[in-house]
Amino acid sequence: MKKSLVLAMAMALGVTASAYAANPFSDVPAGHWAYDSVNKLAAAGIVDGYGNGTFGGDRLMTRYEMAQIVAKAMAKGANVDRLAAEFADELDSLGVRVAALEKKSDNVKITGEVRARYQDLDYKHLYDGDGKKVNTSSAADLRSRIWITGQVNEDWTYTGMIENVQNLRDNEGNEDTNFQRAYVQGKLGGMAVTAGRYNEFLANGNIYDDRADGVALTYGDKVKVMLAAGKANSSTDADEQVANSYAGGEVAADFGAINATAGYYNFKDIAGNHSGIDNAIWFVGAGTTFGDFALNGMYLKGDASGNNAEYNKSDDDGWTVGLNWKGAEAAEKGTWGLFANYYDQGAQTYLAHTTDAESFVGEGFKGYGVGANYTVAKNIVATVAYYDTESKSKNEVDGKKSEAKIIWTDLTFTF
Repeated sequence: MKKSLVLAMAMALGVTASAYAANPFSDVPAGHWAYDSVNKLAAAGIVDGYGNGTFGGDRLMTRYEMAQIVAKAMAKGANVDRLAAEFADELDSLGVRVAALEKKSDNVKITGEVRARYQDLDYKHLYDGDGKKVNTSSAADLRSRIWITGQVNEDWTYTGMIENVQNLRDNEGNEDTNFQRAYVQGKLGGMAVTAGRYNEFLANGNIYDDRADGVALTYGDKVKVMLAAGKANSSTDADEQVANSYAGGEVAADFGAINATAGYYNFKDIAGNHSGIDNAIWFVGAGTTFGDFALNGMYLKGDASGNNAEYNKSDDDGWTVGLNWKGAEAAEKGTWGLFANYYDQGAQTYLAHTTDAESFVGEGFKGYGVGANYTVAKNIVATVAYYDTESKSKNEVDGKKSEAKIIWTDLTFTF
């Protein structure tokens, strides 16, 4: 039994004995009929003898001892299917059955992100809903995100995300943990599908960049058509509804170094169920790259209607332009980049803007932001930015436009 096992295992591994040290066991000297085969198995870690430097070739082995050798050979990639079938019960008892579970576990991946952020906030002529002045202050928090991605089959995946935010400026240690994302992605024919609670990114974020419960369909390669519909909900406040429903689509096309996009989205019942405030926004945009630079611009036009006369009469158009140079790559230490953006958007052209500047939702805003990012170590990126924006409408308290200057810093770890 031992003789046939040694020969079978050595043949399955398909390695040469000359590559390994001689005389692995004292009772299998050079010239022994099994020397080459035993040497191969010992070098490959399949057999290790009995701990006293002997192989024990004349000793009868138990089925469990043989199952252990089969298991080691399987781990090395040897083709021992017939032996594995013969000793299936023993392999199961030894825990080799977990190999199937480990293969299944490859379908699930866990990644994460931890961001430490500090902001210096300088406000002028800014008042809250009760007419109280919002004072200059600072903010600091620690945001942790755990992403879980599961492979459903060759075409479909599931993604979930748990987020914890700790307010580091709150002496009471205020923090919040929420299940922020839960969605599936896959293909239906040639169409890509995203459905569930995911991050919706409309008009490059110039209209909306936040959580949504909906479905998005995308088709095409160089010319992409996307249709989306759902409910827009704020990720920062589970009770805050950005819009009871939205629907629309956009088309994006690449023409060499130039890309262009155009689209339309209609939002119903903005800021709550049955609010009666609707807004239809259309946009066109274009971008190009030259060397390490990327330039993009967009024009937007809104058409609000409903129960809020002030909102309906607010500025209904706007534009934005951005310039980037290179950019920090998390996987490569020492990479860095610069960015600059200018905004001049009326209140009717956005609902949850992608900028980290104060965007004065419902009032419109204009201003700029500049910043830099740098990869201080692999998967550790630092960002520093400055934003200077003002409201496009005057407040009701002192009749002046609100202003906000923000110094933003963060350090993000990904794993």
